[in-house]
Amino acid sequence: MNSAPQSIATFLDKWHARWPEWSVAMVFVPSVQRELATAWFALRNELTEAAWAGQDSRPGEAKLAWWSEELQGWDQGRRRHPLGIVLQRHAVPWTSLAASLPALLGSRERAMDAAEAIAILEPFAEGVAGISASLFTGASTPAPARSVVIGLLAERVLLGGNAVPLEVLASQLGQAPHAAARAWARELLERWPPPHEGAIPGRIHAALVRERLRRYIAGHAPARPIPHWRALFTAWRAARS
Repeated sequence: MNSAPQSIATFLDKWHARWPEWSVAMVFVPSVQRELATAWFALRNELTEAAWAGQDSRPGEAKLAWWSEELQGWDQGRRRHPLGIVLQRHAVPWTSLAASLPALLGSRERAMDAAEAIAILEPFAEGVAGISASLFTGASTPAPARSVVIGLLAERVLLGGNAVPLEVLASQLGQAPHAAARAWARELLERWPPPHEGAIPGRIHAALVRERLRRYIAGHAPARPIPHWRALFTAWRAARS
């Protein structure tokens, strides 16, 4: 990691800043997959941040349009983004991920209910699951797209913004601040079984998101990192499942 050029390190460091638990948890990732896994999650972070961050959707739309062209170029042997130095050389269906970006952008708008939130984001979750299954070997069964989409919705809750469906908002009118977000987090956690399928990096990441979500429901700040001892145990349990 320290040998990566600074331009790549900027994006890897950005991921680590959002998920400092990863520096502890990745000890359970096979050493040959650690740089690749971090780059992959950094890419996912760039895409979801473009879709969900900020009050104005237009900068995110432009970024995702750029990423669509970039990912299609990776399939054709071209790259511009520094993360491509690590990721582009892998022969995986980058074009299918590019094709799923409109679904990711569509998920920016507040859904009516849980069913709509899942349905809108599911094409992007399928794209993510397909790339992950191609990048990482060693899993007898790929992670189900249904679990991936719940994990993505959980990440969005932890980021804030317009993450809560209207139906959940209506059910929490007059309640304390963050009551609706915590109610939505609770519903997602109930729908999301502990990760037992897919490759080790994905299982560990999902377990960390799930643990942060659980702690948020219990009253912690959404961006508060998991204590190192808890992150280590969570990653160990996910890696061996």
